[in-house]
Amino acid sequence: MTGVLPVGLDNSTKVIGNVVHSVKEYVMVIQFHGDVEIGKLVKALKYFTGEIYQRPPLRSSVKRVLRTRRIHEIELLDFKDRFALVKASCDPGTYMRKLAHDIGLYTGVGAHMRELRRTRTGPYREDETLVKLQDVSEALYLWRVEKDERMLRRIILPVETAVAHLPKIVINDLAVDAIAHGASLAAPGVVRLTDNVSAGATVAVFTLKGELVALAKALKNAREIAGMGKGIVARTKRVLMPTGVYPRFWKSGERAG
Repeated sequence: MTGVLPVGLDNSTKVIGNVVHSVKEYVMVIQFHGDVEIGKLVKALKYFTGEIYQRPPLRSSVKRVLRTRRIHEIELLDFKDRFALVKASCDPGTYMRKLAHDIGLYTGVGAHMRELRRTRTGPYREDETLVKLQDVSEALYLWRVEKDERMLRRIILPVETAVAHLPKIVINDLAVDAIAHGASLAAPGVVRLTDNVSAGATVAVFTLKGELVALAKALKNAREIAGMGKGIVARTKRVLMPTGVYPRFWKSGERAG
């Protein structure tokens, strides 16, 4: 398999799990073991769109138990002879080679995955931000030997890009250091938030300058938080902002906000 593989450096490893366990997109080549009519193939792809049951293949890193996964979209890009080029977006943990196998069973002729390329993981896609390992090697050489960090700065993205797909809460400066110490977020500390904040969801907490402070679990939805004058709205899960970056406006035992 080739394609997009996000890698976290230093403190950003704290949020990489939210990238890895997010929606993925693949382009794969399915080779059928017999002749298939295109109409039957299109019907098969439609059948496997939505929530499906899937048992991981024999060679896999997880326990082989039946589980459900969601295929958000499947698109037939090309079809020639016994080869189909298919693009699919799906939940994390979906096995594309098992999907190809099951599509083959549905068509009645059998099939297997011939090639696979991951074109998206969470907010990262195959675009101008995608770099090769050779690019990383060259950037490190220029930085270490030539003291030139321009290429390194171009290929290493800010940690804020890793949470672009998450709901967001922006807090005032008075609450930042308390959150950096692991405090829960209270309603007075909230300045604004996105409409997709929901109770139980992981949210990204930002400063007014757009700096990532922490990941938190929202206790209320966006409408409820907007109407609250007091009370806890989110529990801090993972802190990214070092303590002391913002002035301390709180006392021990107080909640942020």
